[in-house]
Amino acid sequence: MTNLNGVFIIPTGLGCALGGDAAYNPGVKLIAACSKNLVVNPNAVNASDINEMPSNCLYGEGSTIDRFLVGSLNLRKTKTYNKILMVVNEITPFNTNIKNSGVWGLGADITLLQLYTPLKMRATMNADGTAGGIYSGVDELVNQVHNFDFDALAVQTPIDSDSEVTKNYWKNGGVNPWGGIEALVSKQIANKINRPIAHAPTDTLEEANQDWPDFVVKKSMSPEVISNTFMFCVLKGLHRAPRLEFDLFRHGEDILSFEDIDFMVSPHGCFGRPHIACLAAGIPIIVVNENTTCFSKGFEYPVKDGIIFTDTYLSAAGIIMSMTAGVDYKTVLL
Repeated sequence: MTNLNGVFIIPTGLGCALGGDAAYNPGVKLIAACSKNLVVNPNAVNASDINEMPSNCLYGEGSTIDRFLVGSLNLRKTKTYNKILMVVNEITPFNTNIKNSGVWGLGADITLLQLYTPLKMRATMNADGTAGGIYSGVDELVNQVHNFDFDALAVQTPIDSDSEVTKNYWKNGGVNPWGGIEALVSKQIANKINRPIAHAPTDTLEEANQDWPDFVVKKSMSPEVISNTFMFCVLKGLHRAPRLEFDLFRHGEDILSFEDIDFMVSPHGCFGRPHIACLAAGIPIIVVNENTTCFSKGFEYPVKDGIIFTDTYLSAAGIIMSMTAGVDYKTVLL
């Protein structure tokens, strides 16, 4: 039995070798088994219509995790369930069926809302190889949902992208072209509503099938090509996602603060706000070399102290269990 709490991140839009296409549920399940609580971002567990995160995972959008790690907020476990507000650009039989699948499949409390002003998103690829994009309608969305009674926000809207970029992604893999704009829009909304949020793209099946592959894709992309809605993973994640607690003096078994975090597991080739926050707080970062990003080749970390480099998620699990046992993992290698 472990008493360690951790954070497991798969950054969005960087082409992570493991999890950059359709999450990395095997790795999450392994590290969660070594943890009391494991904070995960949606990109780590959202595999289109599939989300197999264990019950001890705390699901939080990336910029929310950033704020958690710097001590701006705590995470409060949901004792029962969240009231989910699901917003769409237009209510159709398609997304009504999606909502009902969450009600029937999860026992979730979901309200479907049509936006007055459509949320428009377009995916683009940046010059450095990362995914980005442009958007409009975020402020209008925030204003419309302001007076609704809800605990978590599920957003399902289309993401426009160049057809050739889409076809190239299906054929050759690489950076998921939709991930960057999803992360950007989710951050903008999360910082304004201060509730759990996640986004899923939507297209009618006819529209999606125009660019849908009719060949076998690599296994890390397979959840995407068997999915019809991309939304059930979001509804599962938000169903019992932790609430954002801004009373930093409130304590209890249901409250998790950055001071409770014992480690973070990260891919190789990324260094951003969560890494800086962990190092400032003295939280060791376990960097897994096998999970590369589009920046990994020749990537230099600005600091090495506080970072443990290891080759695989299997060895990362061993390091965490060594910590649980009170053993310096380096002594096991001697």
